Amino acid sequence: MAEIAKLPVIDGETYGGEPDAAVDDAPEEVEKKGTAADRHAMWRMGKVQEMRRNFRFVSIFGFSMILMASWETMLGTATIGLVDGGTAGLIWMYLICWIGFICVNTSMAEMGSMAPTSGGQYHWVSEFAPAKYQKFLSYMIGWLCVLGWQTGAANTAFLAGTQIQGLIALNKPDYTFEAWHGTLLVFAVSAFNVIFNTFLAKKLPLVEGIVLVVHIFGFFAILVVLWVLGPKGDAAATFTTFNDYGGWNNYGLATLSGLVAVVLPLLGADAAVHMSEELRNASKTLPRSMIWTTLINGSTGWVMLITFCSVLGSLDEALETPTKQAYLYVFYNVTESVSGASAMGALVITMAIFCNLSITATSSRQLFAFARDQGIPFSSTFAYVNPKFDVPINAICLAFTVSCLLSLINLGSSIALINIASLSTAAIIASYIVSISCIALKRIRNEPLLPSSFKLGLAGLPINIASIVFLVFIFVFSFFPMGPKPSPAGMNWSILMFGSTIVFSWVYYYLHGRHVYAGPVAYVRKSA
Repeated sequence: MAEIAKLPVIDGETYGGEPDAAVDDAPEEVEKKGTAADRHAMWRMGKVQEMRRNFRFVSIFGFSMILMASWETMLGTATIGLVDGGTAGLIWMYLICWIGFICVNTSMAEMGSMAPTSGGQYHWVSEFAPAKYQKFLSYMIGWLCVLGWQTGAANTAFLAGTQIQGLIALNKPDYTFEAWHGTLLVFAVSAFNVIFNTFLAKKLPLVEGIVLVVHIFGFFAILVVLWVLGPKGDAAATFTTFNDYGGWNNYGLATLSGLVAVVLPLLGADAAVHMSEELRNASKTLPRSMIWTTLINGSTGWVMLITFCSVLGSLDEALETPTKQAYLYVFYNVTESVSGASAMGALVITMAIFCNLSITATSSRQLFAFARDQGIPFSSTFAYVNPKFDVPINAICLAFTVSCLLSLINLGSSIALINIASLSTAAIIASYIVSISCIALKRIRNEPLLPSSFKLGLAGLPINIASIVFLVFIFVFSFFPMGPKPSPAGMNWSILMFGSTIVFSWVYYYLHGRHVYAGPVAYVRKSA
């Protein structure tokens, strides 16, 4: 027989009741509670199935693909890498990061197959860390995941907003960029996605499947236009010319300080993990989605990046374009038409908005899971799932609020995107480092791992170690400013915000959290 260490009781209901095999014969119940494997996984983890399992492989694959949106995001962040790194820096650092993230996402796919839960990294740390440190480590990682995904929603909303401003400037040459315009556009993008994630949440799998088709065919549509009409640059120059507009006086440092430009398009394959309680047959489907997303999105992003850099033309003109978006400058030069460039730009921006839609959904599920384990203030509020919509509405609304508040940075900083993107990157990367380190330590100690549908076997430890080395490297450089000795307005303040969150969560843990937070492992049924 199996036994349970401790089960939470919320609103009079004990979490983690015995799985009911009878629902196999009821299609409606299967959609609600998932397959027998799903129900057993939730039972083992001591959790109640509160959201509908209406995602399958194609829809969750579409969700992950759109959330990463590698080729679209790469175009949007390319300006950062052109300033620090140039075309060669972008191309080669993208390739290195793509290989690194293949290792990282493969490691997380295995953990996701072992424990498919919306909690993701903080749950894995709770189960896999040494017993002495499980509670505190998982609590801190839970806070970092909240920080990373909440700021990730703000980052993608801001990216979409600034690109909309660029599109306006393309069509109205006398348009003046105003910081408050960008902030209001963030409000608008975030509001649209909150409404969609609330009132149309049940249609999300269908929409993700449709947008996936646009994502794939849009890639080929833009690629062909650039190949056929674009000016052919010198290949040797494209692949070997580094740039240091940030003033580092060192091409290596310049390229590394612009690293966030190529990390953002490759970050977030673990989003599917946080949607796993809405995914049917999650233990098997989740790793397939994560790995295929990494391989396909990574390859399309690299091909688009090489194409973009090859038809860039004048780097100085691209960086000084009135649109402030190098890719819009390239689209206009290639098509020699405002209408043509606008149509291509609108496609990229539309995908950026749907990327934010997926991230908003992910951030709300991660927050819901952590609140369910009483990891944050007002836990019962954010753990509430509205039975009418089957989504954590309060958590979704918080994502909107955070995005709006962070967008205010734009009013006082000329590089708000760098600040928010760096903060999101650092927080998520830190959660990856700790969770992968925990499973690597179990392998080093030859401790048994949880059963799963996806196993790395003997390749597990080398892949885990390679992932950790790569992630530590990315984590350090995610805090770098665009150049040495920056002014206060040009400073990358993400390290201050990151440190403040760590301090706050540590203080809150010792004052209150440790008295109510037991950690997911406390609810897990252990084998007798």
